[in-house]
Amino acid sequence: MRAMAHAVGKTIRQIRRRDFIALAGSATAWMASAHAQAMPVIGYLGSESPERYGSRLSAFREGLAEAGYVEGRSVAIEFRWAEGEYDKLPALAADLVNRQVTVIVAAGGAEVALAAKSATTTIPIVFEMGGNPIALGVVNSLSRPGGNLTGVSSLSVEVSRKRLEFMQEVRPDTKKFAVAVNPTSPTSNSQLKNLHAAADALGVELVVLRNHAEHEFDAMFTAVREMRAGGLVFSSDPYFAYRSRRLAALAAQHTVPAITQSRDFTLAGGLMSYGGDFGQSHRHAGIYAGRVLKGEKPSDLPVQRVTKVELFINLKAASNLGISFPPSLLGSADRVIE
Repeated sequence: MRAMAHAVGKTIRQIRRRDFIALAGSATAWMASAHAQAMPVIGYLGSESPERYGSRLSAFREGLAEAGYVEGRSVAIEFRWAEGEYDKLPALAADLVNRQVTVIVAAGGAEVALAAKSATTTIPIVFEMGGNPIALGVVNSLSRPGGNLTGVSSLSVEVSRKRLEFMQEVRPDTKKFAVAVNPTSPTSNSQLKNLHAAADALGVELVVLRNHAEHEFDAMFTAVREMRAGGLVFSSDPYFAYRSRRLAALAAQHTVPAITQSRDFTLAGGLMSYGGDFGQSHRHAGIYAGRVLKGEKPSDLPVQRVTKVELFINLKAASNLGISFPPSLLGSADRVIE
C-alpha cells in the first residue's frame, strides 16, 4: 500500500510539473505576443528594392538608433518596395495605411512623399527627398509644416544646373551637351527650366533625352556619342541614382563624359557627381521617425534642410576619357578618386 501511495504521489507531482511547464510556456508566449502587439510599427515606403537602398537604410537605422529605437527590439518595420515602378507607390502606401502602422517613412524622392500624402491625412509621415517640399505641395511651410507630414530635404534637385556648369568647365570648347530627364518625376519640369536657363547663360545648346527605363540606357549613351555632345548631364532623380553602377559602366563603354547626383556613380568609375549628402538626409529621417514615435507631432517638427552638397571627381575615368580637370575644380572637390 505504501509503495502504491508513493507511486500515485509521484504521478501527481509529474502531472503538476507538466501543467506548470505548459502554463509557463503559455504565459511566455502570451507575453511575447503582447510585447509584439505593443511594439510600434514603422511603415517604410521605398521606390526601389532593399538592395539598392542598402546604404540609405543603414543611415536611416543609425538615426533611428540615435532617437532610441532599434529594429526588432523596440520597433518593428514593415517595408513596401516599388522596384523602380513609380506607379505602384500609391497602392503600396494604401497598403501601409490599411496595416495601421504607427508612422510612415516615405524615403527616396518626391514621388514617394506624394504617394504617402495621398494615402492618409491621419497617420504621421516622415519624408526624405531632394526637391523643394513647398513647391511640390508636400507641406505648406518648412518651419511649421502643418498636417501630418514633416521630413528632410536636400539640395540635389536645386543644384542640377551646377552639373551642367561643371561639365562645361571640363569641356570648354564644346557647344552642345545632352541632359537625361525622367519624365515621370514630379521635379522634371522645374529641373529642365533651370538647366535651360544655365545653358542660355553659358551659350551652349542643350539636347534633352527623356528616359525612365533601364533597358533604354544603352541607346541613350549611343545617342550622346553620335550627336557628338560634350557630355551627358543627369537630372536629379532616384531612378538614375539607384542605377549608378550601370550608368558608370555604360559611360565607360561608350566613352561619354557624364555627371550625376550620386557619389555612387563616381565611386563606381563615373567621371563626376554633384548632389546632396544622402547619408545625412536619411539619418535625419531616422531621427525624426523616432521623435514621432515618442509622441511629437509632425506639424510641430520643422522640415530639416540638408544643405551639404558634395562634388566627387574620378581622375582614372578622366584619364580614360582624355579629360583634364581645371585646378580650381579639383581644389573645390570633396573627394578626388585617383
